[in-house]
Amino acid sequence: MTDSDAGASSEPSERDQPSDSPKSRGRWPRSARFWLSVALATVVVTSLVSRFVVQPFVIPSGSMEGTLRVGDRVLVNKLAYSFGGEVERGDIVVFDGAGSFVAHEPDPGPLEGLLRTAAGAVGLASSSDTDFVKRVIGIGGDRVRCCDDEGRIEVNGEPLEESYLYPGDKPSNVRFDIRVPEGRLWVMGDHRSDSADSREYLGSPGGGTVPEDKVIGRADWVGWPVGRWTSLRSDHG
Repeated sequence: MTDSDAGASSEPSERDQPSDSPKSRGRWPRSARFWLSVALATVVVTSLVSRFVVQPFVIPSGSMEGTLRVGDRVLVNKLAYSFGGEVERGDIVVFDGAGSFVAHEPDPGPLEGLLRTAAGAVGLASSSDTDFVKRVIGIGGDRVRCCDDEGRIEVNGEPLEESYLYPGDKPSNVRFDIRVPEGRLWVMGDHRSDSADSREYLGSPGGGTVPEDKVIGRADWVGWPVGRWTSLRSDHG
């Protein structure tokens, strides 16, 4: 047998190895790798959009009923107050109440935070216990008081016509008179008889007001359920 014959009888090349060899068994099919890459890219893009542009928010309570129902998913515009945009009276905002409405919440671990962000980005996770949704009644510098002779809330001496109130609710059963500090907001739920809002924290630091820099974004649309698709921007008082 010649040297060339010996070379011909050596082990088969990788191309000739059977498809169930250990090396091939360790690989995913090309189509599976493609769809996994697509799924990961989708999660990353969705998370980035949710983090910086628009975030779904699940309505956890009935405090905004009349306008929002428990379980509604609203789309929160995180760019609403960027590039010169300012919070306006009548806006429905989502804000972090840590330090104003509730005690500070411990930061989650890195993994928990990542999973919460990914799930929240597609509206699958419940909102944080420190996140609230309310309507802005007064902004920095406003004098907000309850109530005038007809039972209406006044802002800077002008009565509010609050068409969005839950049917049968009074503007407030709690009397108050507050000057909103600059950089802070006076917020209330539309279902006044079922809302723990700025009135609840009158005796707390800040007098029940919320720092503007704690606002996560403006709730602009109801995105789910489908039958309740609507814009919230026309719902100012």
